[in-house]
Amino acid sequence: MTELAERMHRTFFRMMSLLSPRGQGVFLRRYFDWWHRTPDPWRLGSDAYERHKYAMTLEAVPRLPYRRILEVGCAEGVFTDTLARRFPDAEIVGIDISTRALERARQRTEKARFVHADLLSHPLEERFDLVFCAETLYYVGRSGRLRQASRRLAGLLAEGGVLVLVHPWPEAASLHRFADADRSLSPVTDRVDTGTHRPFAVTVYRKA
Repeated sequence: MTELAERMHRTFFRMMSLLSPRGQGVFLRRYFDWWHRTPDPWRLGSDAYERHKYAMTLEAVPRLPYRRILEVGCAEGVFTDTLARRFPDAEIVGIDISTRALERARQRTEKARFVHADLLSHPLEERFDLVFCAETLYYVGRSGRLRQASRRLAGLLAEGGVLVLVHPWPEAASLHRFADADRSLSPVTDRVDTGTHRPFAVTVYRKA
């Protein structure tokens, strides 16, 4: 996607966040189900850039014991399956707004549990030791919704839990700003990879 196309893409989703939370959720479900009418529309399972990003993300994770791990916006479960292999003793959960994506995620791995959920209105009452949210927050839209999404991500963490956010750079600085300002979260590391065609940041926090 060109820089201009990506800007138009972001502007479109900011406009969609003018809808009510329910309306925005309905739109996003239909949007991602449409994309997932064919398998792996973004080539998450085969693209070298994605594999590099996954590797850098995992390198940034503190070496701690993790019993329960959540991936927010898991799509077809490519990274979820990687997590299940990397942390074989942990309970792995993936959530996504697309039912079509989750059907393929369940076929990809039986080592994880998948839940149809919207980040802004998820029903999860569980708490996790490690939460990943990558390439997702720019779909949330305006500042009010982004603040709500960041609060919900922090709320999913158990005491001492780790939150990992991964988004394009320099846009990540804006997308991660509410997590940066959350007093319940302490920054652990912030790595920026500018050596790819699409720079990205991996930002890690720990719940105090």
